[in-house]
Amino acid sequence: MTQDQVETYKLNIEGMDCEDEARIIEKKLRSLAGIESFEIYLATQGVKVVCNPSLISIQQVIRSIADTGLKASFVKEARPKITWWKEKRIIALSMCGILTLVAFILEKTGGRNTIAILFYSMAIVIGGYYPAKMAFGALKTLILNIRTLMVTGTVGAITLGLWEEAAMLMFIYLLGDILEMYTVSRSRGAIQMLMELAPREALVRRGGTEMILPVEEVMVADLILIRPGEKIPLDGRVIKGTSSVDQSSITGESIPAKKKEGDEVFAGTFNQRGTLEVQVTKLSRDTTLAKIIHSVEEAQVRKSSYQRFGERFGRYYTPAMFAVAFFIAIIPPFLWGGFSYWFYRGLVVLVVSCSCGIALSIPVATVAVIGNAARNGVLVKGGVYLEIIEKLRAVAFDKTGTITIGKPFITDIVPLNNETEDALLKLAASIENYSEHPLGETIVSTAKERGLPFCNTDAFESLPGMGVKANIHTREYFIGNKRLFFRYMIPLDTVHDRIYKFEKQGKTVVLLGSREELLGIIAIADKVRFEAKGVIQALRHLGVEKIIMLTGDNEGTAAEIAAEAGVDEYYAKLLPEDKVETVKRLKEKYQYIAMVGDGVNDAPAMAESNIGIAMGAVGTDIAIETSDLVLMSDDLTKIPYIVGLSQWAIKNIYLNIVLSLLIVAILVPLAVSGRIGLVPGLLINELGGLLVIANGLRLLR
Repeated sequence: MTQDQVETYKLNIEGMDCEDEARIIEKKLRSLAGIESFEIYLATQGVKVVCNPSLISIQQVIRSIADTGLKASFVKEARPKITWWKEKRIIALSMCGILTLVAFILEKTGGRNTIAILFYSMAIVIGGYYPAKMAFGALKTLILNIRTLMVTGTVGAITLGLWEEAAMLMFIYLLGDILEMYTVSRSRGAIQMLMELAPREALVRRGGTEMILPVEEVMVADLILIRPGEKIPLDGRVIKGTSSVDQSSITGESIPAKKKEGDEVFAGTFNQRGTLEVQVTKLSRDTTLAKIIHSVEEAQVRKSSYQRFGERFGRYYTPAMFAVAFFIAIIPPFLWGGFSYWFYRGLVVLVVSCSCGIALSIPVATVAVIGNAARNGVLVKGGVYLEIIEKLRAVAFDKTGTITIGKPFITDIVPLNNETEDALLKLAASIENYSEHPLGETIVSTAKERGLPFCNTDAFESLPGMGVKANIHTREYFIGNKRLFFRYMIPLDTVHDRIYKFEKQGKTVVLLGSREELLGIIAIADKVRFEAKGVIQALRHLGVEKIIMLTGDNEGTAAEIAAEAGVDEYYAKLLPEDKVETVKRLKEKYQYIAMVGDGVNDAPAMAESNIGIAMGAVGTDIAIETSDLVLMSDDLTKIPYIVGLSQWAIKNIYLNIVLSLLIVAILVPLAVSGRIGLVPGLLINELGGLLVIANGLRLLR
């Protein structure tokens, strides 16, 4: 099956609030011919379906999902928000409660029992419509879920003539179900806020005419206008105007960024002051915000061991409770008689088992923390990474642009062999103009500031870990570190002392020369981030045992930076492949290690670590796609923030598991022993389930 023979769709699944519903959808989709693959996003009530249109249409998929009692619709179909008191389930709950109350009053005031039963019956039918619809939909896929337990318990109560209890059961269960849906939707809130950040329309200028178009119709290179107080609809580059833009929705930084001609702006950010004319650089589906949303959705697929435990628990828990209830209702009457008594006991077991507590609390907590992190400019690619972060024993930092600012400046220019400073800088900048290395960019920007013209170069070649070479006027030049000059056997004896002096001062030495001679030295220094020392101390306080720095710089520069930042150990003179080997050894030593880098140059080392953390990835597609955890801004303080948040999340999840199991361990024996009735049992059970879900929601803060 080739890529052009399949089609991909995203669907909203209304009513998918629990792992049980997700399993029903999974089983239904697996049974359909023509479905190539699918992914279920419980947190956002979404499903991504890849299907073969020659075998099945998406409309058939939607109809098949409807057979389960759930409703599917296209993601692009905006569902209108309904006032809470107009929600069908709220209306059903209200009617169920009123009818139950009327029946109860009639029964207690001596009214006709038949009329009371009629009101109870109406309450049960109205309140039980949605649970019954979901229960029967589950049975069609041969899956027993929580709603099946509830419906069975209610029917059993009616069989025993317990109309009041049956109506109360349905009312309490429906109330609990609605409250659980509300709390789960709260956890989705942070993710849905991301989805609603970017405007759906843009003011576009084409051929001198201004028009408002849906963002899906705006093309790359179109010009869009963003007035003060408006959100930026698409990624682009400013071609006219200046303004301050609030980028906190993307980076988590509260201080607005100044934007001028040539600067990048991102969809979903807020233009505060001036009018901006922006040339679109990405389609709506490819913007940084779209990639963030996609990453957050995909995070639901990478589950922690706690999530997998919750799913396995839910898969076996419901059938086990059915089996226990059946055993209690059927076996004892054969041995000791008293069918009604034991049948009632079996119903109580069913009812006290009707909770999504453990199945819901774990994904709710995970989604809450991922949403919290995304709101603060940190992308966590899955629950499994929260678990890894919580276990971290060591963190390795790349030096340039991570521990240091990454914007070095030239401190010394030492011309040799009758060269002048400007001539040396001009020659170096002409070669480095084709390089993407931060040191090269520093040399180029300094030459531009001095107004120096560049020479024409050809045969440019990058030499990773050493430098670059190029031809100018048919002469071959080299610029880089000592390793480069040793390789080409260009003598450095006469400048050894000067190089040593610069390195001892923590400066990076860049050498420029030809095949025949060394032409000069450029010394460059980088500054340690002012927050680096505090971040390292915070990580130690959070239980990280070792902080390590990796760099390709010389020993002297590495030692100076390491001492200033306060890292425990450092490794210098590392080529990209050396960083990979170093991380591999560190992983063997510490078991769980994170590698922090820029997400591009350090990608191999980050891939080798247990968890790769990319810094300053706003607008950097590769970093967003390849890293396990992404810091959208250059803010180092986000690292202890996410480590602390992960530790809190795992503790929260662990507490939820313990509480959920404790509730089951208490209520089931009470039900079996006859020490608790139908209504109190369900009430306590629902309150317990809401308690653990609410505990998970604390992670939103």
